[in-house]
Amino acid sequence: MSTKSAPAGISKSARFSGGLDIPRLLLEGRAFIALIVIVVAFSILSPNYFTVENLLTMSSHVAIFAILAVGMLMVILNGGIDLSVGSTVGLSGVIAGFLLQGVKIPAIGIAFYPAAWVSVIVAVAVGALVGWINGALVSRFGVAPFVATLGTLYVVRGAALLITGGLTYPNLRGEAALGNTGFDWFGFNRILGIPIGVLFMIVIAAVAAVVLSRSPFGRWLYASGGNERAAELSGIPVKKVKVRIYVISGICAAIAGVIVSSELTSANPTSGNSFELTAIAAVVIGGAALSGGRGNIRGVLLGAFVIGFLSDGLVIVGVSEYWQMVFKGAVIVVAVMLNRIERRSKRVKATTPPGGQSTDPSKGVKSATASSPA
Repeated sequence: MSTKSAPAGISKSARFSGGLDIPRLLLEGRAFIALIVIVVAFSILSPNYFTVENLLTMSSHVAIFAILAVGMLMVILNGGIDLSVGSTVGLSGVIAGFLLQGVKIPAIGIAFYPAAWVSVIVAVAVGALVGWINGALVSRFGVAPFVATLGTLYVVRGAALLITGGLTYPNLRGEAALGNTGFDWFGFNRILGIPIGVLFMIVIAAVAAVVLSRSPFGRWLYASGGNERAAELSGIPVKKVKVRIYVISGICAAIAGVIVSSELTSANPTSGNSFELTAIAAVVIGGAALSGGRGNIRGVLLGAFVIGFLSDGLVIVGVSEYWQMVFKGAVIVVAVMLNRIERRSKRVKATTPPGGQSTDPSKGVKSATASSPA
């Protein structure tokens, strides 16, 4: 009985190419691994961290960032950026608070008190309007996304401050006699023990995942983000895609703003300050490329949980707010570096034939592993 040796030219790495590539698996699963490390570390440091109630509370905080990050992912997949989402969070809450306080018409001495659901719909519509303005500036007028959304960041925040006069709308629970109660339902109620904000996160993430993976719009978005010129030449409505993704981002920011105001039962015009940076961080930690065309909802959710669980853990163990900023900034930098390393390794793998052997045209000899099964 004889044994056949491996054909000449096939390296040991090629023969075992079907095995596990541990470094690659660790690199691709870095967000999940980071989340596990965070949970284990803070569970050791604090006995109150890994409890059902605390996990639900932290998840309700994560939901805000995750909803924002889903909208931000849409924009980043297209190669853009939306710096106005934090301001939109504040404005949407202010709009809802303004309506719940009553719309007074001094000329005829009448005040209208819209129902809570009407206030929420109007607030979300305002968020969509902000997104449409961003999309129009970027797609129709050719303004760079960074500049366009930076401008709307200030305009939207200023509008919120002007509406309230720099003050806060308190006690948004409403009054039964006026028929405007129920706004606090978003922040305090639970269904089957799960906070409403977390349920909103699950629904929005599920819808976004289906849109990105199963719809023509999702394919258009990835294509235009990967190579906008090629996508345009192939018939994809690139400008319409740009407008729609910014509208989606604005809607997500408005929903997050409504949930934040509901949890606080008050509307502060400065609410959502720096939330845009947290949303971008969640997207980056989740493995999306800031250059566009690469990223998914699963990674965004993991990134949001990493940021949220890290922030709450640092608060629970009593770490200074200043050190919290340092830690979160370090996490973002490390995430960007790992993204770059992963992309570089994939490019090297794509350009290197299996076993390191290339075709020799002069002898007509193909690589020994070119047709070997995976």
